[in-house]
Amino acid sequence: MKKPRPALKSCYVYLLKSCDNGPSKSYVGWTMDLEKRLAAHNDGSGAKATRGRQWQLVHSEVFKTRGEAMSREYELKNDRPARKVLLARGGGGGGED
Repeated sequence: MKKPRPALKSCYVYLLKSCDNGPSKSYVGWTMDLEKRLAAHNDGSGAKATRGRQWQLVHSEVFKTRGEAMSREYELKNDRPARKVLLARGGGGGGED
């Protein structure tokens, strides 16, 4: 008898916008747990580029595989005009990074 396969977890690509005083910034990443990852960014244990700031989630997309999520993350990190559109839709002001 075969063991049941564990349910595949979804992968998320997300766009954050800084929400503290200072120049507006944005950040793109991927994760399997959006809430946990946002909390990590906000408590200073997230990516080095996000430390020392407060962040809000302005956009996320769901993918079935890590590879798909990482590909989309790469696209967004390298397409600033697309990020600005997503920031504007998500209530952001058009962050610089």
